[in-house]
Amino acid sequence: MDRLRRVVVTGLGVVAPNARNCEEFVQSLRTMQSGLRFIDKLKELGFACQVGGIPPGMKEVAERLFSEDLRFAMNEYTSYAAIAALEAFADAGLKPVPADAERAMEDTGAIIGTGIGGLDTFSEKVFPNVAAHKIKRLGSTVVEQIMASGASARVGGLLGLGGEVTSNSSACNTGTEAIVLGTRSIQWGLSDRMVVGGAEGSDPHIWSGFDSMRVLNRAHNHDPEGASRPLSASAGGFIPGSGAGILILEELETALKRGVRIYAEIIGTAANSGGMRSGGSMTAPSPRGVQACIRNALMQAEISPDSIHYINGHLTATMADPMEIHNWSEALELGPDRFPLINSTKSMIGHALGAAGAIESVATLLQMTYGFVHGSRNCEDFHPEIKKFENCVPKQSSDTPISIAAKASFGFGDVNSCIIFRKWSQ
Repeated sequence: MDRLRRVVVTGLGVVAPNARNCEEFVQSLRTMQSGLRFIDKLKELGFACQVGGIPPGMKEVAERLFSEDLRFAMNEYTSYAAIAALEAFADAGLKPVPADAERAMEDTGAIIGTGIGGLDTFSEKVFPNVAAHKIKRLGSTVVEQIMASGASARVGGLLGLGGEVTSNSSACNTGTEAIVLGTRSIQWGLSDRMVVGGAEGSDPHIWSGFDSMRVLNRAHNHDPEGASRPLSASAGGFIPGSGAGILILEELETALKRGVRIYAEIIGTAANSGGMRSGGSMTAPSPRGVQACIRNALMQAEISPDSIHYINGHLTATMADPMEIHNWSEALELGPDRFPLINSTKSMIGHALGAAGAIESVATLLQMTYGFVHGSRNCEDFHPEIKKFENCVPKQSSDTPISIAAKASFGFGDVNSCIIFRKWSQ
């Protein structure tokens, strides 16, 4: 193959703390609607941080979409992935293969990742029943709910996908990395279409380790909507979130033949590790690795750094926020006077861990499509270390055309991914 095949985005689906679907998500992003709430269960369990992001009304959505038997076989994170995937598939003008069909959709695969996955099933079913010597009570669906590939397997079966169906897991980098991996599958001719993204549940056992690490904000339990404070001088840690983001990636010619709407073309991707060197560790990104990842994506995109109009930041509301801005500035070789707009979707929905990059990629593409940039909440007291970049961070949503956007994620293990999207124009 002389040249990599071109990859476009033809469908989007989302489940987020402030939206049950893309239509609601657009409105929530425009109005900067927070999905963060005080959670009584966290207080009851003695969490220091008692705020979180849980998608509303999903039980009713699942009841509408799935049979009782199917709902019984799915836990929270697989259900979120399935709901978002069905929305994205329909958005791309595709229909699931009938259950009685002889052949699956052999040109289409899936990579749907998770950071922690089915820990709710383990805590609610596996551990108590095994401890009580009641193995038979585990049921026949427990394995598919706790295995790391549970979401991708469930989506593959619901849609009838016959290509490679697998999962990835790279901590908070997972959702973005899944998009990178799916893009490569199409570029290299291994598939014509990929269903990609990430999903994460909201069980307290998923969030407990972060509370123990003291990386969650414990100072704003009285003010849930003000608790996620990326880029703020008073940022006290991230707020945990949950949900799913799914993208349909498609080879350009295949999409054009179908006459389907194209959101954007993926013109550059990169994934790497800092190797826990040069300042990197299990929990902190290496500046050298982050900057190399961004530069590699730009190199593949074959664009100049000042072509980027907008960055959807990883920006978690931790001590890493100023470092992230500096890394972008160094990688792009752009100072505050030429730096693109950058915002944090996490200021509204919290940090959805393995789903974060995928949900935020959906947010990026919706902003590109509808021509606006959402404001970042709770950063009026801008962090003094990056004060000179303050004008690059919108505090209110505004109508702003975006032709080229960048999305990057960074995860535990010093791992990184970056994607460059270009708005589609025939």
